This record gives sequence, C-alpha cells and structure tokens, in this order.
Amino acid sequence: MDRQLIIASTVCFLVAVAHTVATLRDGVFRPRRFNFFAIVLGFVFQSAFLSVRGHALGRCPITNLFEVFIFLAWSVALIYLAIGPAYRLSLMGAFTAPLVLLIQTFALLAPIDIRHPVRLNVNPWLEFHASMSMIAYGAFALAGVAGVMYLVQERQLKTHQLHSIFYHLPPLTNLFSALTRLLWLGFALYTAGLVSGFFIGEPLPRVKMICAFAVWIFYGTILQSRHLHRLAPKRIAALCILAFSAAVSVLWAINFVSQNRPS
Repeated sequence: MDRQLIIASTVCFLVAVAHTVATLRDGVFRPRRFNFFAIVLGFVFQSAFLSVRGHALGRCPITNLFEVFIFLAWSVALIYLAIGPAYRLSLMGAFTAPLVLLIQTFALLAPIDIRHPVRLNVNPWLEFHASMSMIAYGAFALAGVAGVMYLVQERQLKTHQLHSIFYHLPPLTNLFSALTRLLWLGFALYTAGLVSGFFIGEPLPRVKMICAFAVWIFYGTILQSRHLHRLAPKRIAALCILAFSAAVSVLWAINFVSQNRPS
C-alpha cells in the first residue's frame, strides 16, 4: 500500500514536467507557482512513504535499492525546496522535477523492492551514516542540476540563440555561486556520513569503503580545483554532472542497513 504514495508522488512530478514542456512548446516559458506547488505536493507524498515504511521497519527506510532511490529522490526535493527559493532559483524546479521523475519511475518499474533481513537492534551510527550519505547525494544532485543550467545558459550566450527560458535563468555568477554552495553542502554532509561509519562498531566491507572514498575524493578534487581557480566554471559545471552520474553508479557500495546480518 505504501507504494501508492510513491505513485502519487511520481504523478505530481510528472505533472510539473508536463507543464514545463507545454510552456516550452508554446515558445514562452514562464515559471509559475503551479510547478513549485506540484513539487511540494510530490515531496509530501515522498515524506509520507518514508514515514509509513520507516514505522513498518522500525528504522530509517534505506534497506533495499528501492528505498534508497526513493530516499535519494526525497533528498533532491528537500534540498531544492530549502535552497531554490533562498537563492531565487525558481527555475531550478523545471530541471529538478525531471530528475526526480526519472529516479522514481526507475524505482517503481525495476524489481528492486525486495525485503531483506535486518538487525533487530537499531544501530544509531549506522542509521546516521546511511541517511547523511543519501542527503549528501541530494545536494550533489542539485549541484549537477545547477551545472546543467549553467551549461545551457552559457551555450545560449555563446550561440546568441536566446530562448525565452534564458531570461528566467539567474546570472551566471549567481548560478555558479549556488553550485559551489551546493557542492560544499554535499561534501560536508558526505564527510559526516563517512566519519560516522567508523563509529558503527564493526568493520565495513573493503569494496564499499573504497567506492565511498572514491566519491569523496572526486568531489574534494572538484572543490579544490574551484578554490584554486585551476578550472574554468564551465568545466566545474560539467564535472558536477559527471561526478553525480559516477556517484549514483556506486550507490550499491554504501553500507545500508539491509546489508547487515540479522542478530
């Protein structure tokens, strides 16, 4: 029954995407509150699912890949709702909704909602480790979205083919500043997740640690390059997209609750 909440959430994000596509086809893009409220409603359904599934499991609902992807989609929506309005990135919703829609559609269609045996006793450090890592992924995802927005605007300026959507994009300097803040936010959360992994009280699988640190080093290198001005903003934006794609590909490597033998 809880999957129906995710179906309802997915429909909300689908409506937001359809509304954006319709306005683009008309040739005049105008960001409206409709999209924002559709995303808010989708977020409410996501939160309801996590609450219902969490109470059923008696722990943070990140025990299989289905729950992981839904938690990731929830994290993306959460970071957008927290950051977007604050930095006047209302248009980011037009780019965020398709990403969330893609993640949730994949989760619903793929046969990955498999219940695994979990510990009877909840390990708070393991819960913190997994949840912080996934929320960090949400920030990394929004950094990737900001990277897409940056590249779209930069290309339109370069080719002198300005679409109506261009006039609703924030200035490149503001967009790059928001991208940098999202990178730092995600990096800080991910670091907290990694550090907490050492307090779980049991050894973590070597492959999982290698993959987790590889993601950490990748994003740390991007931030270092940004701080030292070694790469142009365009390349930083492209690397944010590449880094998130690589991070998602190793989601299986995070030490989730389900991968611990029951006690």
